[in-house]
Amino acid sequence: MKQPIESPELPKAVGPYSAAIRMGNMLFTAGQLGIDPVTNNFAGETTQEQTRQALTNLSVILTAGGFTFDDIVKTTVYLADINEFQKMNEIYAEFFKAPYPARSAFQVAALPRGAKVEIEAIAVKSLG
Repeated sequence: MKQPIESPELPKAVGPYSAAIRMGNMLFTAGQLGIDPVTNNFAGETTQEQTRQALTNLSVILTAGGFTFDDIVKTTVYLADINEFQKMNEIYAEFFKAPYPARSAFQVAALPRGAKVEIEAIAVKSLG
């Protein structure tokens, strides 16, 4: 059964979607922007600041769903400018440890609210 995961510690959704959906031992997150939930504005103008906040928001979702970063098996990173990949990657590396999740990262034409980065994840709890 589909279980929506929400938290008052997250920024308000910019559309009709759940922060995440849990199905059994799997968690599928919506893309997270670098929006500070207190101010509802970007945590900063740089890719690094927005990446850190996006991953902090992802952490809130994981915790609310009973998961951790260690449970993430796949992430997708959307960048407004692929030339900012290394800057995003520096912050991304602070949140993950080996074995790292599979990841795709690419430039898109635009992101909601003019964001520089958006990150989504799939997490799986071990059944054993």
